[in-house]
Amino acid sequence: QGQLVESGGGSVQAGGSLRLSCAASGRTFSSYAMGWFRQAPGKEREFVAAISSGGNTLYADSVKGRFTISRDNAKNTVYLQMNSLKPEDTAVYYCNANFYYGDYPNPPPGGYWGQGTQVTVSS
Repeated sequence: QGQLVESGGGSVQAGGSLRLSCAASGRTFSSYAMGWFRQAPGKEREFVAAISSGGNTLYADSVKGRFTISRDNAKNTVYLQMNSLKPEDTAVYYCNANFYYGDYPNPPPGGYWGQGTQVTVSS
């Protein structure tokens, strides 16, 4: 049974940076695609970025050029580097593992999800 645990969230001023980490345990996720999603208060969860097992990447238009997703399969960890943060980036950020990269940005129900980490960007 696999588990995903996010870390690295916090509070930052607009224009600042944060680096989120998602550590996987319980199984090896190197053959899985990994993604980041976020949910702001009163809004639905939305796709942020995804990375295939081979390193191909996909981004939401709203974060393209500011966020970078990467993975370290030796550490079973995926990262989200967030630069030039804006107040509208404020949300709980969730890590996801899905076997098929092609399912992103809308992976099917199920898969693996972390518990989320809060990111707050003040103006």
